This record gives sequence, structure tokens and C-alpha cells, in this order.
Amino acid sequence: MDQTAHGTTVHFGGDWVVDFGAELEHVIEDMEQIPRSVRLEFSHIGKMDTLGAWLIYKLLRNVEKEHGAIKYHGLSTDYQDLLVTIKENDNPAKSSPPRRNPVISLAEDIGFATLSILESFGQLLGFVGLVLVRFLGSFRDIKRIKWTALVFQIEQVGLRAMPIVGLIAFLIGAVIVNQGAVQLRQFGLEIFVADMLTVSQLRELGVLLTAIIVAGRSGSAFTAQIGSMVLNEEVAAMETIGINPIDVLVLPRVLALVPAMVILTLFADIMGLIGGGLMAWISLDISPAVFADRVQAALVVPTTYWVGLIKAPVFGVVIAISGCLEGLSVKGTAESVGRHTTKSVVQSIFLVIVLDAVFAVFFTAIDW
Repeated sequence: MDQTAHGTTVHFGGDWVVDFGAELEHVIEDMEQIPRSVRLEFSHIGKMDTLGAWLIYKLLRNVEKEHGAIKYHGLSTDYQDLLVTIKENDNPAKSSPPRRNPVISLAEDIGFATLSILESFGQLLGFVGLVLVRFLGSFRDIKRIKWTALVFQIEQVGLRAMPIVGLIAFLIGAVIVNQGAVQLRQFGLEIFVADMLTVSQLRELGVLLTAIIVAGRSGSAFTAQIGSMVLNEEVAAMETIGINPIDVLVLPRVLALVPAMVILTLFADIMGLIGGGLMAWISLDISPAVFADRVQAALVVPTTYWVGLIKAPVFGVVIAISGCLEGLSVKGTAESVGRHTTKSVVQSIFLVIVLDAVFAVFFTAIDW
């Protein structure tokens, strides 16, 4: 920069090429606040490519927006022509993203979702077959079953889940009696809330609510635990030393969740009846003895409670296998653990509800 009687002159030199793009950017940023009276001298510039010409054009354009035209000298004819070319093409692109037909887009989304569901279902069936083969093989080699891990998993998924399962079943039983009484009171049949609660709790609500809670609590835990082991390469280490991950990680969880689901379902049924009986005593003045008599009358048909107990182990197998499959499917980063954990919970709950509907149709067809 030179100060003369005619004003201030800023000299630019060196090669204005892409190799020095970062440094030239900083130079241009520092020069954008110069006053209009400054004279720019470019005669000392050596080489210049398109990037260098763009940066000079950017400087001139920004200064002109603030102060009007600015004096500059020293650019060769070729570089002047390059500046003119850049100026002529300095226009925003008049383009818009391609517009898709909404009907076609919807059809594509449905198709991709269907393929994804079928692929997931196929993987689940394949994994069920693999687990079944390893389980049947354990009868020939009982050492395959890790009894310590099995007992530990029964404690984790069964005993430790009882408080939350019992509390929710208790509250649901109370809510059913409270809301059912509102409808039955119109006909003077409040006493039959006990029958309604008994049938609905033992046939459907007890096992279904228990399965949903276990899917959110234990199924997600299975996925997160096994997925973390996959990321830490613990599963790969097991395979390297000849240990089958199905025997160590999957079978104990599946075998633990089957009896745990039966126990939790029984516990949920009992707590639901207790909650309903307490609500009937408080809000309807139905004594516990009368409520118990109505419950016993509803249990004359043994299928009332057998239906729920038959579903429980099936739901347990589905939840455990879904959780373990998604855990073993984890790849890459910790984000994959969260994604597969969410998928396992959604998939488990979906399959439980679908199977519950199938069971309901089947038991109705055979008059159970």
C-alpha cells in the first residue's frame, strides 16, 4: 500500500491461482471495507486462473455495492476478458428441484415400505430357524445352555419387571371398573363389572399389557446389550475362539423370557383384579367378598384364564428373538444401536398385537 499526494494505492502481486485459494480469500475479506478513493493496482500479478479472477471480481463487486465504481489498473487484456466473462455469468441459476407426481411418490413409498417389511420378516423367520436348530441341538449337548446366564436373565426380565408390570396392571384394572361402571349403571348392572374385568383381564389385557411392557423394557435391553457387544467386537471375538453367539447370547434370553412372561402374566392378572376390586369397593360399594364371588363365577369356564397363559410364552419368544436379532444386526456406530433398539421395540409390539389378533380369531373359531 502506497500513500501519495494523489491518494492511496493498493498493490496486488503474486500468483492468483487455486493453489493459494485460502490465503487469497483472507486477503479479499480484509479488503472489502476499503474506501472508494483507494486505487487498486494489479500490474504485479503473475499468473491468474478462474478462481483468482473470481476473487478480484468479487472484491470489485462488493466495493461497488457500497461505494460505487472503484479505480483499478494493471490487468492484462486476457485477465480483463476473464473478468468480463465472469461478470456476464454472475447470475443466479434459475432451476428448481424436479417435481414428482404425488400419486407415483406415494406408490413408491408404499412399495419400498412393503419390501422392507418383507425383508425384515424374512430375516426374522431365518433367525427363528437358526435359534430353533441351536436349541434342539442343545438336547444332545446340554452344556450348550449357559445355566448361570439363564438364571441371571430370569431375574432381570422376570423378577425385576414385576413392580412396573404390577403397578400398571393394578391401575388398568381400576380404570376398567371405573369406566365400565359408568356404562353398566344405566341398566343397574354395576355388579357385572367384576365379570367384565375378569374376562377382559385374563383373556386379553393382562398378557397384552405385559408383553408391551416387556417389549419396551427387556426387548430394548437385549438389543442395546448385544449391539454394544457387536460394536466392541466382543461377538467377533467369541466366533474367533469357537463360541457360538447364539448359545451364549440368544438362547439364555429366549429361554428366560418364556417362563418370565408366564409368571408376569399371572402376576398382572392378579394385580389387575385387585385394582378392580379395590375400585369397586371404593366407588361402587361392592364388598371384596361379593366381588370375589363374581370373579369366581366368571372363572367357571377354565378357558378364561388358559387363553392368556397360552399366549404368554409365544409372546415371550417373539420379543426375545426380535430383540436379539436387532442387536446382532447392529453395524458401524452407536447411532446404529439406537436405530435398531427402536426397531426392535416397534417390531415386537407390532408382532405381539398381530399374534394376539390371530389368537383371538382362532380361539373364537374353536369356541374357547
